[in-house]
Amino acid sequence: MNCVFLVGRLGKDVETKYLQSGMCVANMSVATTEKWIKDGQKQEKTEWHTVVIWGKSAENAARIC
Repeated sequence: MNCVFLVGRLGKDVETKYLQSGMCVANMSVATTEKWIKDGQKQEKTEWHTVVIWGKSAENAARIC
């Protein structure tokens, strides 16, 4: 299993759906922002990440978010 800890902000509500098999799938967009100072000027870069969660974790994410 792959495990990633992504700390950011949700861009919109978590979208969940159930497959015909009964498996839950959750989709979400998470923004992470990196800030730094270059040549005395504040710089900022935001990246958007599409996250897909399956099974019980998806059900929990939908309930919490």
